[in-house]
Amino acid sequence: MQEEYEKPKHQDKIAALDNLSLGISIVAAIIIGFGIGYGLKQLTGYTWTLWLGIFWGVLAAFMNVYKAYKRAQKEFEGMENDPRYSYRAKHGDTSFDDED
Repeated sequence: MQEEYEKPKHQDKIAALDNLSLGISIVAAIIIGFGIGYGLKQLTGYTWTLWLGIFWGVLAAFMNVYKAYKRAQKEFEGMENDPRYSYRAKHGDTSFDDED
């Protein structure tokens, strides 16, 4: 007897919250970077340390986006072997292009 895979009850909500958290983490990374830069500016008196902190925050935001992209790419890799999508992956799909 083969057990069927049951989708967890709240998996869609968790995925939506994970996508929402990406936007929040971008803003939070930049704000934290600004805070670090501002603190360094107050400690050292050099203005360039403020810009260094902002740069670190923006870099951290890009890293969050890159990690989310890699996670989504890994999630969708299995779909190319799925029979429902294998024809489109091999031969392309032009059914949506003919909207004249």
